[in-house]
Amino acid sequence: MVIPSSLKNCFQLFYALKIPAAGFKCIASSGLILQSVSNDVYQNLAVEDWIHDNMNLENRQVLFLWRNSPTVVIGRHQNPWQECNLKMMRKNNIKLARRRSGGGTVYHDLGNINLTFFTSKKKYERMENLKLVVRALKALQPQLAVCATERYDLLLNGKFKISGTAAKLGRTAAYHHCTVLCSADRFLLSSVLKSPYKGIKSNATPSMPALVKNLSEEDPTLTCEKIMDAVAAEYAICHQTDHPIVLINPSDETVFPGINNKTKELQTWDWIYGKTPKFSISTCFNIVYNQSLLEVKVDIHVKHGRIELCNIDLPEQWLPPTMCNELEKNLIGSKFCPSETTALASTLLRTCPQNYELLTKWSLLCENVLTLM
Repeated sequence: MVIPSSLKNCFQLFYALKIPAAGFKCIASSGLILQSVSNDVYQNLAVEDWIHDNMNLENRQVLFLWRNSPTVVIGRHQNPWQECNLKMMRKNNIKLARRRSGGGTVYHDLGNINLTFFTSKKKYERMENLKLVVRALKALQPQLAVCATERYDLLLNGKFKISGTAAKLGRTAAYHHCTVLCSADRFLLSSVLKSPYKGIKSNATPSMPALVKNLSEEDPTLTCEKIMDAVAAEYAICHQTDHPIVLINPSDETVFPGINNKTKELQTWDWIYGKTPKFSISTCFNIVYNQSLLEVKVDIHVKHGRIELCNIDLPEQWLPPTMCNELEKNLIGSKFCPSETTALASTLLRTCPQNYELLTKWSLLCENVLTLM
């Protein structure tokens, strides 16, 4: 059974979150099941942060159920240029988010279920959570061949990954979140999780490619709603609670004071891109001009998402060295992103000699530099 987050439930939820379990008789056993009414990734990730930072989890455990509109979510220590196709994501209006947990990159849409298990650090146990999900799936379809692996993934038929895992362990609180592929767009998933960028050198955490499959492809009766209800029911049994799923609004400051500031932080460029570990790109590209082919070598170093070193190597006779040097000099300190680089190139273009050939060559050079971003 699902109940809305009405005013009464808001107060119940508020006290459940803020008051230690011993002092709250209505939810004394420990189990609390929340489900987001939002499909915004930044709001839902903010709920995770809020519960981890504010809730007393010593004697209580929480299950948070949520889904997102099309989004690529990277781990805290990952490099988005290394992990996904940013150009395709921009074209298809697919968001990028960086979570606070580690682990690899995942694609979310409304066919992908997210489950977050909150506990105290002492009670943190990823394998038990995954076994709970397996039991829930088998309750829906006993013939389903699903198992948890030593890498804390869920496999279907022994080879198809239907769930990946990540976690955050704080000083006293912890959470483990995992996905369940139900009916996600597998074409988009495979397309956006394939980086087109070459020559990247980085110590960022890499993702491990895997074969994936939707549960709905195995059994069309397995919908997201059925799976979430089954997981919630199994969770309620494990934690001996008969309380229903509580629908929450992740932007409700009366229930989650300060949460909108957390949401805003997760949306900032400095968090999504600026937290990328230091990396470099050493590559080359070809420029076709007047039926001739020119190879251009580029070496760019990026720290905190900003260019700290830039070398563009091309023949002096093709473009005056001063023009290329001016581009290199102005790129240093700028964000490694197409919008800022485009604005920078446009500004520099106005200072160039008004010569058609030079302007054409300059535009070709800048267009190709943008392809690296």
